[in-house]
Amino acid sequence: MPDLILPAQPWLQESGPLVRARLLRERKKFCASVGRLAVRSLYAELTLYPKPGLVSLVDNGSHDDMTAETFLRSLFALRHYFIRITAAGIEAAPFSVLKQLGIEAEQRMLAATRGINTHRGAIFCLGLLCAAIGRCHAKLVPLSPEQIRLALLQQWGDALAAHTLPGNSDSHGVQVAARYTASGAREEAARGLPSVFEVALPILARTLASGRGWACARVDALFGLMAHISDTNVYYRGGSAGARTVRHEARRFLASGGTASPDWKARAVECHRLFVRHRLSPGGAADLLAASCLVHAVSHDHAFSVQNLHIL
Repeated sequence: MPDLILPAQPWLQESGPLVRARLLRERKKFCASVGRLAVRSLYAELTLYPKPGLVSLVDNGSHDDMTAETFLRSLFALRHYFIRITAAGIEAAPFSVLKQLGIEAEQRMLAATRGINTHRGAIFCLGLLCAAIGRCHAKLVPLSPEQIRLALLQQWGDALAAHTLPGNSDSHGVQVAARYTASGAREEAARGLPSVFEVALPILARTLASGRGWACARVDALFGLMAHISDTNVYYRGGSAGARTVRHEARRFLASGGTASPDWKARAVECHRLFVRHRLSPGGAADLLAASCLVHAVSHDHAFSVQNLHIL
């Protein structure tokens, strides 16, 4: 991890080396903790089942080119990236630095997976959230969903808006977004990840408050995201018809009560089989689910409370 920079407050510059060393240790410890939670959030997405069309520990979903083992290799390769981008957020690094860290992380992912794209979208959205979490930490504000989203928009909102302009990428996601007038990950990020903060997190909270547990909460949140977003992964594989199928099935599942329905698991498995038959894979929703798990974990972990922050 690159060296962290301490803020240039006069009193700190006048402090002794022991104080400065302690503050640096606290920052490194914080970044490592956020990095671990980011990896755990991706693991929480991977291990979820039933999960329509997506790779899990049970099967490969709609994919012939990747397995759960592929995702695990990718997770291992990304662990230092989340630490580094949290540190970059603490230091208020410009978006160009965050982008370069993401490019390097993608290269490590592809090397680990032998060229298979397992986590490109997650590198983007979870990386931005790690940076925003780092920014909140540096400003000593609570790590609440509201503050994390505000930090993301205040620090990098303009750059993210510029990042959505045509010609900035030839990725499949950008091409599909242009072809089908879908929003895509870039527009989602420029708006402060509304699908995370306005869709998935409230669903997680409601299901958990009902007592149905973490697995059910993730299932409900995933179906909520599938019903809500324009998933460029789905458009790329199934076109407009595939996107309509995903939204229809997700809304039907939720309208029947989601995981509150006694037969929810059978209906979710049926949806999974339907998506596999049509080769549909809502990977964008999966990335946003992992992002939501990260924000939920950080905002509910006592170790990240304001009382336990020991930096400026």
